[in-house]
Amino acid sequence: MSNLPTFEFEEDLQAQGYLNIAGVDEVGRGPLAGPVFAAAVILDPRHIPNGLNDSKKLSVKKREILLKAIMKHAEVSIASASEREIETINILQASHLAMVRAVRNLKKRPDHVLVDGNLIPHDLEIPATALIRGDSRSVSIAAASIVAKISRDFVMCDLGQQFPGYGWEKNAGYPTAQHLKALQDLGVTPHHRRTFKPVHNILYQEKKLST
Repeated sequence: MSNLPTFEFEEDLQAQGYLNIAGVDEVGRGPLAGPVFAAAVILDPRHIPNGLNDSKKLSVKKREILLKAIMKHAEVSIASASEREIETINILQASHLAMVRAVRNLKKRPDHVLVDGNLIPHDLEIPATALIRGDSRSVSIAAASIVAKISRDFVMCDLGQQFPGYGWEKNAGYPTAQHLKALQDLGVTPHHRRTFKPVHNILYQEKKLST
């Protein structure tokens, strides 16, 4: 029995009359730096790439191979919410904002959206189903997870070159030992999320020292 995601959720919805089904996923809720990304993907049922899975379960090489196949045959949209938006509305709402933006940016409007997680963004305005661990269950969500992961990693790699020392090209902004040490040694950058505890604590310490 295969543990890979299937097209069953999409087929059930199509049987109910929903023709264009978009899978939506986000990446980057846990990092201390960088935007949160989301992708929306409408797969072509005739050209579903083999091996689609939760992006975290795939190697970098496998993700890149699948990305090419996804981009060739599927409708794809990528969006993000900035560090300042994360600070203003919190990371959950920012991730939902990125999801809504990704869906709205699709050239083909979906009839139904499969959302990874247990919550449906309030502003989606399209019928939707939330699927816990959806990136391991639905190929559409799995495809979205791959697109979002690669897109965000690319941005963090670029930011890592602009702000060397934090290791973003390897840790993508997550709180690794290297990243936390660099925060202490090099300080907070414009791309850090100032409401996240390790960053907030350093800013608080700096404020105390300056007063």
